[in-house]
Amino acid sequence: MPRNDDVLLRADDLACWFDVSPPWLERTLSRQPGQTLKAVDGVSLSVPRGATLSIVGESGCGKSTLAKLLVGLMAPTRGTLRYGRDRKGGTLHPQMIFQDPYASLNPRWRVGNIVAEPILTLGLRATPADTRRRVDELLELVGLSASDAGRFPHEFSGGQRQRISIARALATQAEFLVCDEPTSALDVSVQAQILNLMGDLQKEFGLTYVFISHNLSVVRHVSDSVAVMYLGRVVEQAPADQLFDAPRHPYTRMLLDTIPDLDNPRRDREPMGGEVPNPIQPPSGCTFHPRCSMAREQCKTEAPAAVSVGGGRQVRCHAVSWEAAKAA
Repeated sequence: MPRNDDVLLRADDLACWFDVSPPWLERTLSRQPGQTLKAVDGVSLSVPRGATLSIVGESGCGKSTLAKLLVGLMAPTRGTLRYGRDRKGGTLHPQMIFQDPYASLNPRWRVGNIVAEPILTLGLRATPADTRRRVDELLELVGLSASDAGRFPHEFSGGQRQRISIARALATQAEFLVCDEPTSALDVSVQAQILNLMGDLQKEFGLTYVFISHNLSVVRHVSDSVAVMYLGRVVEQAPADQLFDAPRHPYTRMLLDTIPDLDNPRRDREPMGGEVPNPIQPPSGCTFHPRCSMAREQCKTEAPAAVSVGGGRQVRCHAVSWEAAKAA
């Protein structure tokens, strides 16, 4: 297990807001105020070297925006991102594996050129021959053949394309990978192959993953820790075994109730109705309170702060704070 003091990524109060207002003239004529979408709103988290942090939540909660922030594809509205050094003491180059293997590869480039591009951009090999040898090594590392370098992406299956994406990410000698639902577009049997490959690579090279997913069964299998997002905020973060065995936030319990339990299909479930609110006009106070059976008046007016409840777990929930106060 990674040492807690060897943190490869630390995000503090990270936010990303978008102006989604109608055009100026339309707003003026209809006297509408400006509108802001707070896709990510005050996220703080850390990832130890060699660990896997999974980020889960319903569609629209801000997972993919957070992923892009972590690799520098978007600039934060506020907050800070700090990266540790790689094993050689150099600058860390985070890389991303995208969700759709059909859209993330240039269809006009041969696979060898796709994998070689980051090597050439960063000047990681001295000669074209060295670059070609490195491309061959990477393709074989992810379970493809060196001869595949001359083929085009459309000649491969979805799982094979995702292997090419992984090879491209590793071409930079990256130690930190952000994986935005890397298996969601694949068949179940192919998902298992890609997850096993990622696990083997992590063990061999000590890779650090941030794994974005809505598939909680997969998350339980691959994660060291889990952060649960709701409307742009992390509402619960804990070691994976603690979170799945004893969730504390009502939203986390609702999510875990969606996992089929073959051993106890008639287990009691906490009723939780409603849909995700409009993120442009979120509810006041705790944004989850309209869907929460435990909500009180304080939840409607006051946003809960993150509370540490032991064992490395943090929760944003007034009910958890009330329980902690009683226990004290």
